[in-house]
Amino acid sequence: MVDGMNTRRHAGQPSPASVDHGGNIRAAADELGMRENEVMDFSASINPLGISARVKQEIKKQIDALCRYPDPGVQSLTRDLAVIHSIDPGSIVCGNGSTEILHLIARVIRPKRVLIPVPTFTEYERAVARTGLRGQTVYVALQEKDNFDIDPATFIRALGAAAPCGAAFLCNPNNPTGRLLRKENVLRIASAAQFAKCYLVVDEAFMDFVPVESVVHAVQDNPYLIVVRSMTKFYAFPGLRLGYGVFPKGIAAAIKQHAEPWSVNTLAQAAGCAAIRDTGYAAQTMQLISREKAFLEAGFLRLGIAYVPSEANYYLLRFGDAASVARQLKGAGILVRECSDFRGISDNTYIRAAVRSHQHNSEFLKQLSRLRQTNKGGE
Repeated sequence: MVDGMNTRRHAGQPSPASVDHGGNIRAAADELGMRENEVMDFSASINPLGISARVKQEIKKQIDALCRYPDPGVQSLTRDLAVIHSIDPGSIVCGNGSTEILHLIARVIRPKRVLIPVPTFTEYERAVARTGLRGQTVYVALQEKDNFDIDPATFIRALGAAAPCGAAFLCNPNNPTGRLLRKENVLRIASAAQFAKCYLVVDEAFMDFVPVESVVHAVQDNPYLIVVRSMTKFYAFPGLRLGYGVFPKGIAAAIKQHAEPWSVNTLAQAAGCAAIRDTGYAAQTMQLISREKAFLEAGFLRLGIAYVPSEANYYLLRFGDAASVARQLKGAGILVRECSDFRGISDNTYIRAAVRSHQHNSEFLKQLSRLRQTNKGGE
């Protein structure tokens, strides 16, 4: 073991057939005997503004286009993304959500050894496991005392110790902690990965909330750097499924060859184009999230609830019995993400909660206060 790093083989640790990522409002509403619009969903970190008026208008305009197959090359959206990021459109591959892109990456690279910090998004391990390879996973354990921050030097040492390493994954900002690794540190790790000939996959699913820290521009100069982006969180249309990856050119071509045909539907393509052009919506989102994060943090401090400072639109909260807290909140119509299935924080002490509207955030704090007063549910 080196600096909190440990290794385990995939063998004996099968990936689950399905993973609870939160956001299953329909099942919760059925269980609670409520209408779906009565459930307050803090389990999925989706923009509380909802779908922008501009995106809704574009979707309505495209309804008649549903009688035709979607553009298999997603050309309009790819061109728009290339302009927004000032990158080569040939490096962009769009998919049915960023999760599809992650699974395509694992399928193409087929790494026999991977490096993953924990806790982090659970889909990386699942994507690699589904390739059928029986390699090794090297885990870099992030420490609670450090707010679960990634130390670049430790991660770089782990890259060397894991050699030969086929792929390393970084979620930035990290899910479920919300912690951000600054651009210069990600680039340090990317340089080390290039030297080690290890693909570094940087998952920027929540980077729209801190866009200046993206490393999308660095892909063109590093043949071992891959950046994955989601469009469902910031733009609030997870039901349409839309994400993309920025790849070195050779990898981009291989990803396209392995992708299923027509995976990005017509409405998703239109919504993506409209969303990234709606600068007013983006500005409004940033103002709302900033204001509501300040409100929530003040509430957490007032109630004595431990939280990890976050750069994203969600918080990792610590309780004595997280499962009990999640269960009682659910009884009040509030869904949160109980985190015991995240490797590294599986001790039933954490939940993840999204930043929602002011009305929902107020009710969330009210219910947390009630729980603390009645059964001392948190520490």
